[in-house]
Amino acid sequence: MSRIVAIVGRPNVGKSRLFNRLARKRISIVHDQPGVTRDVISAEIAEGKYTLLDTGGIGYKGIDTPAALTKASEAQVDFAMATADLILFVVDGLSGLSSLDERISQRLRKSAKKVRLVVNKADFDDEKIELAEAYRLGLGEPLRVSAEHGRGEEELRNAILAAIGPGPVVEELAPGAKTAADPLCICFIGRPNVGKSSLGNRLLKSNRLIVSEVPGTTRDAIELPFVFKGRDGERYPFRLIDTAGIKAATKLASPIEYFSRLRSLDAIKNTDVVFLVLDALEGVTQQDKAIAGEAIKEGKPIVIVVNKWDLVQKAFAKQGGFAPYKDERDYREKYEHALFERLFFTPGSPVIFVSAMSGYEIDRMLNAAVKLNRTLDKKLQTGRLNQVLGHLAERTPPAAIAGRRFRVYYATQTSTRPFRIKLFCNREEKLTEQYRRYLEAGLVKEFDLAGCPVFFDLVGKPAREDGASGRDPRGKARRGIKTEED
Repeated sequence: MSRIVAIVGRPNVGKSRLFNRLARKRISIVHDQPGVTRDVISAEIAEGKYTLLDTGGIGYKGIDTPAALTKASEAQVDFAMATADLILFVVDGLSGLSSLDERISQRLRKSAKKVRLVVNKADFDDEKIELAEAYRLGLGEPLRVSAEHGRGEEELRNAILAAIGPGPVVEELAPGAKTAADPLCICFIGRPNVGKSSLGNRLLKSNRLIVSEVPGTTRDAIELPFVFKGRDGERYPFRLIDTAGIKAATKLASPIEYFSRLRSLDAIKNTDVVFLVLDALEGVTQQDKAIAGEAIKEGKPIVIVVNKWDLVQKAFAKQGGFAPYKDERDYREKYEHALFERLFFTPGSPVIFVSAMSGYEIDRMLNAAVKLNRTLDKKLQTGRLNQVLGHLAERTPPAAIAGRRFRVYYATQTSTRPFRIKLFCNREEKLTEQYRRYLEAGLVKEFDLAGCPVFFDLVGKPAREDGASGRDPRGKARRGIKTEED
């Protein structure tokens, strides 16, 4: 049963602040500048078991926003209103009603939708908010609230539930528990204008996300559910997070860009598999490296998506072939090699060449995500783990530091999602970053963990015990991993 509540109104009446208040967390970007929200933002309200939608301002005509973007934003509002079971029409209680408010109210009265009129910005004494003109809109009893300070919040929550009725009975799960029906959460990250929203629309098979050549079109992180039929014939529930393009912190030109960046980084934390979207014509930039580093820092598996591949194919078609490369396959291999030279800290990540414009190889992204998600739960057998680390150390011994080499006595896996491996070693500081990457890449290859970060937790011996005993920390003889010290 559909249970959707949409918040609508003209620009700058406090819709996003009210949305965040009802969602009990900061999701939509809140700013005094009108026209900040463009796409429809959604949140699941647990206590009422309904979906809440935040929308862009109706009738916004900002000089900083192209007409095409304004039109697309209003189309998103139309979508939200069409799907809603209840519409919260928000007006500004301090500035009073405008002619635009009256036009919106006329439209809502004709829609035959359930509507509750919400008079926002009742931040101080009630007498400062005049409700008489609000009654003239013909939308029934107005609700006086302060989205900023929480006044009237409980009354509004109760009014919403009274309008949409009680939610379905859902079996309560233990905290942190998951079911087979839980969606796989994926997230598009990347620089502005690399095609993240276009890819999202391809997956959703609709124009649900606003797409424009104007960099920075997407500002909030937008979550959307969909279902994908995999190669095995199974239907997999997904939740897609489309994020704003992540600019370098030093290049943020406004508070809105700053908050957009924060929302994108938060989205990485809340996802299962990250899609790093690159522009095929531009390759890997320094900012792409920084963005990938944020995903690795959060322990997220990465699928590298090279978008706009159709433009590459067209460019070679104009010259009549792939010279100086043998063919497209040879060019892809060289491209991928150059890619990993820059993204060396993402060992084994799947690389998918796609086109959001034509739909080329789009399904491969989701198949890769399904495979990565399964890999995240893999258990590494302790004996085999120590054997592989021993082989890696024998094949390429670590460099000597102050006359001694890094030595691992024993290793064991301590967690999945992400993979964490505890290494009992002689001295933590002797493990260089270069050798750490070597060991990680070796484990990724040997255990088929392509795309999944591996983290080492080091447990060293006190300096006075270093080299004093031939036994591991559990009191047993060293075994499996040997490297000669100078």
